[in-house]
Amino acid sequence: MIPAIAAYEPGRQLLPFRESLLAMLGIAFVAMLVALDQTIVGTALPRIVADLKGFDLYAWVATSYMLASVITIPIFGRLGDLFGRKPFLIAAISLFTGASVLCGIASNMLFLVIARGLQGIGGGILIGTVFATVADLFPDPKLRLRWLVFVTSAFGLANVVGPSLGGMLTQSASWRFVFFVNVPVGVASLLFVLRFVPPLRHLRKAGPVQLDWLGAFVVAATFGALQLLIELLPKEGVSMITIVLMLITTACGGILWFWEKRIGYPLVPIDMLLDRRLAALFAMSTLGGFALFSMVFYVPLLFQGGFGMSPHESGMLITPLLLGTSVGSVLNNRLVTRIPRANTLMYIGFALFAVSCLALVAITGHQPHYVWMLCMALSGLGLGVVATNLTICSQQIVARDHIGAVTALLQSLRIFGGMLGTAMTGALLSHLYVRDVHRSLDSYQATQWLQSFASPDLRVDHSQQAALIEHLITAGHVGGPMMHMAREALIDSIHVGLALAAVAAVLGLCLSWFVPTVRVVYPADGAAEGAAAAAAAGAAGAGAAHAAADGAAAQPE
Repeated sequence: MIPAIAAYEPGRQLLPFRESLLAMLGIAFVAMLVALDQTIVGTALPRIVADLKGFDLYAWVATSYMLASVITIPIFGRLGDLFGRKPFLIAAISLFTGASVLCGIASNMLFLVIARGLQGIGGGILIGTVFATVADLFPDPKLRLRWLVFVTSAFGLANVVGPSLGGMLTQSASWRFVFFVNVPVGVASLLFVLRFVPPLRHLRKAGPVQLDWLGAFVVAATFGALQLLIELLPKEGVSMITIVLMLITTACGGILWFWEKRIGYPLVPIDMLLDRRLAALFAMSTLGGFALFSMVFYVPLLFQGGFGMSPHESGMLITPLLLGTSVGSVLNNRLVTRIPRANTLMYIGFALFAVSCLALVAITGHQPHYVWMLCMALSGLGLGVVATNLTICSQQIVARDHIGAVTALLQSLRIFGGMLGTAMTGALLSHLYVRDVHRSLDSYQATQWLQSFASPDLRVDHSQQAALIEHLITAGHVGGPMMHMAREALIDSIHVGLALAAVAAVLGLCLSWFVPTVRVVYPADGAAEGAAAAAAAGAAGAGAAHAAADGAAAQPE
């Protein structure tokens, strides 16, 4: 959607229409670059692990990206406020594109995890900068919101296309093209930004620039130690290494708490986290991220490893999840002004998602594909309603000068929830799978083969399966049934992860009762703009938050 041509008014937009359109095309390419990477990798990940081995690092492929981005978003969002957006856009596009090439040429999982962390730094800078650039280009709130629809449409399109494109590239070419596809999009983004985005100069305040670098370091240490603890605790139990990780996590968490309360520009706004009106919303955002990312990164493994689907089939079945989130966001914006309480939509969203997750656990791989697609679509619909409503309700509860901070914190907590969900589901999967396989092999009196079955990536690599079956038959075992029991063990363990996502949704439903009642009213001449702003904020984070404030009025009851 491209806004209608209007007379050039310097007070409303910095550039004439043609120049604005070209600049916004560059911004749209940047949004597509980030959104595409968020959804395309999950479908290819089972094949990546089967090729590179190292299933222990499966979750880190996702969480290294998320951890890097959750730290860089607020840091570089503030640097952009002080020094202008364009230099950071150029640097971030270059870093993201270069890191994508490194991911594509990775020869082992550790190399891939490090490259994904570099990608996350670039992606965090882009998210922290790109939507704020729209606000710089269009000072007039109503005009800005019309252009935000253009950007968020590109963001949503890339989200929907990502899973099926990832599956198609993985199946027809190689999983490496999942990362190489970022190169042409990155080059196009870089050319448009260099040529058409103006070098806006921002006025710096007197005195030194205050940034929370210590907070960023402590956040990285806390989350990194926490993820290691989550992964090792099921395997090691209470051991020396897990005790050390517990102490590191606790100590870093304490340092973070006291440091962030006393610094002027905290990375983690503790005072806002303790606001009783917002606490339930923050917890719900964490739970929503927990559930969504668990599905995005482990349902493809269920489809490909558990049910023997091709990467392309898997991608097609994941697509309704992302399409549903976009539809849910749009539907929410249409309904939120027509009902007495916006909170009602959150109840519906979490309930819909919980039921859909439980349905995914209940059905097997024998159902027609449309049954799976319906469950995925309903899951996405519920999450789309919830995510957008969290943004809308939080923006209505806080004062106008806190809108940017609360929206940014919601998005950061969503990413943190995604990290927790990915790590916990991965740890459960590994532990339960090995336990069930060992139990089954024991019944065949073949526990000496445990090492061959120990990694779930066996279920994705068909050539490895065939070779193992041949070796088992040569050794006098029944290879086919033993491989079938590995399949059942993988399905059961992922189902436990999906049940955990359903529990997160039920907890979110319970917490929604503690959100203050909010009624959202858009002025008659700004209804469309207000709805678009809410969608933009829900999709992209803090960059669109200031714009949303000008399209809606709140009436907390």
